[in-house]
Amino acid sequence: MDNGTLGEIRGFAGNFAPRSWALCEGQLMSIAQNQALFSILGTTYGGDGRTTFGLPDLRGRVPIGTGNGPGLSNVNLGQRKGSAYNVLTSVNLPPHTHSAAIASAVASVSMPALADEADASDPTTNVLASAKDSSGAEVKSFSTNTADVTMKEFLAPASGTVQVYNQGSQQQQYNVMPSLSLNYIICLFGTFPSRS
Repeated sequence: MDNGTLGEIRGFAGNFAPRSWALCEGQLMSIAQNQALFSILGTTYGGDGRTTFGLPDLRGRVPIGTGNGPGLSNVNLGQRKGSAYNVLTSVNLPPHTHSAAIASAVASVSMPALADEADASDPTTNVLASAKDSSGAEVKSFSTNTADVTMKEFLAPASGTVQVYNQGSQQQQYNVMPSLSLNYIICLFGTFPSRS
C-alpha cells in the first residue's frame, strides 16, 4: 500500500490494517510513540492528552463533514451524532386528529301528555292530548287544517364516552440506511500534511 498522509482515513475491504495504518476503532495510542499523529489529532477522539490520545471510532458509523451547510445544524470535529435505533413517542409526531364514530346508541325519551279528556277547543297547555267523544270513547280527531299549535319543548338527555386508545408497541425503529460495511483505516506513519 502506498504511503498515505498522516491522519488520512480510507475505506479498506480487508479484515486487517496494512503496515503503517491502524483500524479506526477508537483505540488509545501512546503519545510518546506517535507524536506526529498526536500533533494532528490531539484529544479530539479521546485520551488524557498526557500519555494517550484516541483514534477515531468508525465502527458502525458513517463519517460526515464538519461545519454546517445551508439549513443544517453545526457539526464539530469528533462529534458523534445520530442513533441506530429510535423509539418514536407522541412528541415526535406532527399534530393530527383521530376520527371516532358511535356505531349505535339507544336512548329513552319521555314526551309529556295529558291523560285528561281533550275537551278544550284550544290546547292552551301546549301538550299532546287524546280526544274523546261525549261517551268517553277515544276518537280520531284529525283536521285538514294546518295546525298552528306549538308543542311544549322537551329535552332527551343522552350521554356516552368515546375512548381513543394508543396504538403501537413502542418498539425501536431501525434508522440505518442501506449500507455495506468496510473497515476504515487511519495512516499512522506517512507524509506529514502541510497547511495550505
